[in-house]
Parts: sequence; C-alpha cells; structure tokens
Amino acid sequence: MPKSKRSQVVSLTKTDKRSTKAAKAAQIEEIKSLSDSEKYVWVFSVGNMRNAALKDVRQRWKGAGRLFFGRARVMAKALGTTPEEEHKPGLSTVGRKLAGPVGLFFTSTPPDEVNEWFRDFVKPDFARAGNLAPRDVILPEGPVVMYNDLASPFPSSMEPQLRKLGLSTRLVKGVPTLSQPQIVCKEGDRLTSEQTQLLKLLGERLAEFKIRLAGYWSEEDGWVEVDGLPDPKEYANTSALGDAAEMEDEL
Repeated sequence: MPKSKRSQVVSLTKTDKRSTKAAKAAQIEEIKSLSDSEKYVWVFSVGNMRNAALKDVRQRWKGAGRLFFGRARVMAKALGTTPEEEHKPGLSTVGRKLAGPVGLFFTSTPPDEVNEWFRDFVKPDFARAGNLAPRDVILPEGPVVMYNDLASPFPSSMEPQLRKLGLSTRLVKGVPTLSQPQIVCKEGDRLTSEQTQLLKLLGERLAEFKIRLAGYWSEEDGWVEVDGLPDPKEYANTSALGDAAEMEDEL
C-alpha cells in the first residue's frame, strides 16, 4: 500500500541532546581560550537584568573584551573549581564563585579603566513584577498624564484600563481624572504586575540595569576583590536567573 499522505503530528518539544552538548563544549573551549589570551578574568553580577542592555555592553567592548552571561555550571566547568581541575593555576578561585546570576568578563584592559567604565554604565528601565520600589510614586489630583513626548492626558478609551490597574479615575470632559492624589507605590513595596503595568504607562522608570564587578583574577595578582558578590537574597529582586538561560544560546 502507498504511504498515507495524511498530516502527521510532529512534536516540537524535543531537543537534540547532541547539539546541546556540542554547544556547551564549544562554550567551554572558548572560555578556556579567552582565559589564555586575556590578562584579566572578571566576575560580575547584574542588577535588574535586561538582555538588550547586556547586548549593548557586549557591543561597546567588542574587540577589547568578551563578556559571558550564561549557565554558571558551564562557566565553572571551563575554569575548574578545584586545584586539580583548574585550567590555569588559581582559576579555581574564580570557578567557585560562579553560582546564581553571575557572569565572566575577559579583557586585557587595566582594572582601573574597567572599574571606571562599569561604574558609570547605568541604564534606567521599567521595573518588573517582584522588584522593590526605590521611591514613592504619587499621582496628583487632576488629569492623569500618559507617558509620551507631549505628556498629554490619557484618552477616554484608556479609563477602564486605568481603573483596572488600581486608579480611582473618573471621566471629566472625556479625560481620566483623579479627584484626589493617589499612591501608585511606596518605597520598599514589592511591585505587583498591575503596579508595573501602570508605572510603565506613566513613564516611571524605577529599575536600573547595572553591572556590579565582584573582582578579577590575573596570573600576577591572583584574585582581587572589588565589590564582592551580592547576598543571594538580592537575587529575588532581579529576573537575572531566567534571562541567563535565554542568553546562553547567544554567547
């Protein structure tokens, strides 16, 4: 009998384990190669992870440094976590620090220059659910102003959405209006999804993408502590863990 031409269901959930293993092996070899070619191996953590901002950092250092932010276990395996496994003498000190949302930065640029650049690189962004509010956001009485270049009031069609997100608005001459000041969030609040949506509509950027340099290793100096790594409890205020997995294929 001829083969049936009937459509067949193809599962898209399967992953080629061989290709995944090969990709990790390639990353390990690249990390080893960079530790040989570059003078300094930095360990960093990220506050309020944003893939676009991390790509920007990578682009700006293109040709002068290489940044990795992926699976900590893969990076640790490349460097080694014990004196017996370490790729170069002393690198196991770095390997043991790779846990949680941390990354590696390889460069031959002097540490003072690297420190200064990363200290000044800060990108404001909109907060995500679960972030802690760094300050109070209070809307004044009157028309609610939307985030755009003209700072114009919200249209009447947005009034139901504003009420759904927690604002006590009413239409006055077709404009969503507050009859009294209203608190959107207070300093220290763990933001909900409704609050973050509202803050984005209002143009309130309460998060900052910033790379924190824990320290660096070199053959001459060994491990040199700079800022150290954050307390693991701080990871709850970032989405870096999830984004690290997304970035792995781009390293």
